[in-house]
Amino acid sequence: MKPWHPPAGIKWLAGVDEVGRGPLAGDVVTAAVILPANHGIEGLADSKVLSSRQRENLYLDIVGRALCWSVARATVEEIDRFNILQATLMAMRRAVMGLSQQPDFVAVDGNRLPQWEYRGEAVVKGDGRVEVISAASILAKVVRDAEMKAFDVTYPGYGFAANKGYGTPQHLEALARKGPTAIHRRSFAPVREQVVLTQDTLF
Repeated sequence: MKPWHPPAGIKWLAGVDEVGRGPLAGDVVTAAVILPANHGIEGLADSKVLSSRQRENLYLDIVGRALCWSVARATVEEIDRFNILQATLMAMRRAVMGLSQQPDFVAVDGNRLPQWEYRGEAVVKGDGRVEVISAASILAKVVRDAEMKAFDVTYPGYGFAANKGYGTPQHLEALARKGPTAIHRRSFAPVREQVVLTQDTLF
């Protein structure tokens, strides 16, 4: 795949990515990052190909060296109300609006841009091709993973620390046995089916 480059003359390039579109539980988390030209951060890559230790070390580098960064989200309630795609686009917009320096161009991972006033481009597989998107993916991943580990304590038995809310066999078994928690996305089919079954047992 060809390298990606921003248009000429861009001074403030922001990268944006999301984590958590596919899970059955938890918010979708987004991040936006603007890096200096000579940031010196080594090892930036798609967060999915990095180990948790690598991500956590890079997280510290990114927040320490970025010109600015912002983490935002769309809640479970928003996901259920608007659908996961629209909620993700909302969260991306929030992340960019949260930057202390507003960008003059935004590179977004994926194939769709939010509706906003910024110049930008959706970059397919951008989290592995564009450093500022890689940085955003790492921030979002570290933040969301930490939240899901905390939810594993609040809601034991679902395996949130390991599965991060994805529909693993352990998670699906616990969902069937214990029912949905407050952080489950009721618009997602495996959760919705359990809600219906639970309601049926009440009559």
